[in-house]
Amino acid sequence: MSQAPRLPREFYAQPTLTVARQLLGQRIARLEPGGLRTAGLITETEAYIGIDDKGSHASIGRSPRNAPMWGPPGFAYVYFIYGMHWMFNIVTEEEGFPAAVLIRALLPEEGLEIMQSRRGDRPLQSLTDGPAKLCQALGIDRSFNGSDLCSPEATLFLERGLAIPDSAVTIGPRVGLNQVDEPWKSMPWRFRAHINR
Repeated sequence: MSQAPRLPREFYAQPTLTVARQLLGQRIARLEPGGLRTAGLITETEAYIGIDDKGSHASIGRSPRNAPMWGPPGFAYVYFIYGMHWMFNIVTEEEGFPAAVLIRALLPEEGLEIMQSRRGDRPLQSLTDGPAKLCQALGIDRSFNGSDLCSPEATLFLERGLAIPDSAVTIGPRVGLNQVDEPWKSMPWRFRAHINR
């Protein structure tokens, strides 16, 4: 597959909800040892915006764990959850304002054998259909936390993918915020693309 242009930092500097919607259909790619690539199109995202957002890690204030959220746009925020899973987020908006988009699902495109070996030969339809699953498939872990996704030397980055029409997008509340008070629990800040390929 020919490589598309990488997304510039200006893309991530937009309002977080705009970024979360526009990320649908874009391609996450990782350069693997030996020059191979693993990659997939983003099909689901969630937005987390500012310290007032009770669903966000930033709501407790700045800490060593969530510090990347206050950094420049276009950097990775990768954290560990439930003592077993990695989650991949992309920092948005201006430096000093804590906001990020969680990547929740991908449509796998490249390096399927590598992804399946990391995922225990799971079927293609369940290979990257969750935030922890896609991190496992792409080998995303703590080593990518705070990495610049816009650097020319980056081994984890985003490329232009498909334009997703509004008719193929579902918007709804975020997942797993059962202990979060309203209105934050029900904020319609999750975006899902329905891609038929």
